[in-house]
Amino acid sequence: MKNSISLLFLAIFMSCNSNAQTVKIKKQTYPVQKTEAEWKAQLTELQYAVLRKSETERAFSSPLDKNYSPGTYVCAACNTAVYASEYKYDSGSGWPSFDRAIKNKVALDVDFEIGVARTELKCATCGSHLGHSFDDGPRATTGKRHCINGAALKFIPEKKS
Repeated sequence: MKNSISLLFLAIFMSCNSNAQTVKIKKQTYPVQKTEAEWKAQLTELQYAVLRKSETERAFSSPLDKNYSPGTYVCAACNTAVYASEYKYDSGSGWPSFDRAIKNKVALDVDFEIGVARTELKCATCGSHLGHSFDDGPRATTGKRHCINGAALKFIPEKKS
């Protein structure tokens, strides 16, 4: 009986230690990389929390939520142009919302922070967290809602000629 229990324990241990149980997650690398100390020195406390720690600002707290001036929204961490003003719309969610990003400027990732998979949106240049994508956007365009933290963005107004 003692040998049977030992064999059973050994079999369970070996099955939990097999390569079939190992999942290798490839860490995405981005062109702009800085240490956490460098990011903290560059960003405000709120920007650091949102961009580098994937936190969410309070709804309706960003002045960019109701900004509809022509221009470009850039990543607050690295100044990469990520959203054009013509892609912005009022979702009523309390966060700046866009129906699409500037091509190849926003990377998609998966986040399980709330226990279910969500599409996370990151700056493709520095990997900073911008927000999340949902499928409840304008049907007349893409059907997507890029729900973006205002603290993750800076707005560059269009130059008047």
